[in-house]
Amino acid sequence: MMQSRPLRADAKRNRERVLEIAQQVFAREGLAVPIDEIARRAGLGVGTLYRHFPTKEALFEAIVVGRMERLVAEARVGAKAADAGAAFFGFLTRMVEEGAAKKDFLTALAGTGATLERIAAIKQQMKRAVAILLERAQRSGAVRIDVGAGDVLTLVMGGVGAADRHGAGPTERNRLLQVICDGLRR
Repeated sequence: MMQSRPLRADAKRNRERVLEIAQQVFAREGLAVPIDEIARRAGLGVGTLYRHFPTKEALFEAIVVGRMERLVAEARVGAKAADAGAAFFGFLTRMVEEGAAKKDFLTALAGTGATLERIAAIKQQMKRAVAILLERAQRSGAVRIDVGAGDVLTLVMGGVGAADRHGAGPTERNRLLQVICDGLRR
């Protein structure tokens, strides 16, 4: 894959502005808001928005990848925390919060047939980051030793995702996460 040149400072600001506004607008009004409206609210021309995100799906993908990148960065910071157990369980809570926020974008992307290589790559980074948090928590005695990162991700994202499909709200998601965390404790 060909490497693209780094964005100029103004282009980078424009891209970040579009992502910030798009996330706010989509969260408040749903994913059906036209991309031209996103450009208008960001104070940019439609052409500028389309240079960064040629399709609405590209915008959705950038939002999802950006959120996941921030989660991976949080996991890496947590991997250095003094209390490995608290860092691990705190990160699971953040994953559930973020998962609830990005599920609409993922659903929209799934229906497009878009290639999700960037999302697959960041998922691998996430799994590695969770593995480090998990191993530290296991060594500290906070988490049972017979589970791996794949198990944890399957339990948390699968369980909470299933609850979401059945109309669970934040209270139900948090309760389910607590049950999962209790089962992971040593």
